Amino acid sequence: MRLISAFVSSRVAPSDPWYARLVRYGEVMAEEGFGLACGGYQGGMEALAKGVKARGGVVVGVTAPALFPERKGPSPYVDVELPAASLPERIGRLLDLGAGYLALPGGVGTLAELTLAWNLLYLRRGLGRPLAVDPYWLSLLKAHGEIAPEDLALLQVVADEEDLRRFLRSL
Repeated sequence: MRLISAFVSSRVAPSDPWYARLVRYGEVMAEEGFGLACGGYQGGMEALAKGVKARGGVVVGVTAPALFPERKGPSPYVDVELPAASLPERIGRLLDLGAGYLALPGGVGTLAELTLAWNLLYLRRGLGRPLAVDPYWLSLLKAHGEIAPEDLALLQVVADEEDLRRFLRSL
C-alpha cells in the first residue's frame, strides 16, 4: 500500500471540529487506496490515523521518543512504529515513506516538515513527490523576496475532501 506522509498538529483535541474533519480526511485517504505515514502521536496525527484505520488502511508512525519523552507512545491506531533518534531523521523518514505529502494546520514542527518537503520538490522540479497544503498555510507561504510565484505553483491546495481526492488521484 502506498503511503501519504501527512504533517499536522499534535495539539488538536477530539472535541475540536477540526479533529472530525481530519478523521474524514483519513477515511478518504484509505478509500483512495493510501495508507498514512505521520508522526504517530496524538492530536491531528491520531485523527488521520483513526480515519485511515476505519477504512482498512495501514498507519506508520515515525515517532521520536527522545524528543518527546512526555508523550506516552504512539496512538492506538499506529500499525508500525518507527522510532527516530533525531528530528532530522524523523522528517527524513517521513519524506522517504510518502508517495506524496499533505501539510495540514500545525505549528513550528509542521512548518519544518512542510518547508523541507517543499524544498525537495523545488530542487527536483517535477521529479519530487507532490505536496498539497491546507489554505491555513497560504498567508505565510506567499510570493515575496526570493519566493517566486512559480515556487508557490509547486504546491497544490487542499481546502476540502474533494480537493484531497483530486490530489490523491493525481499520484
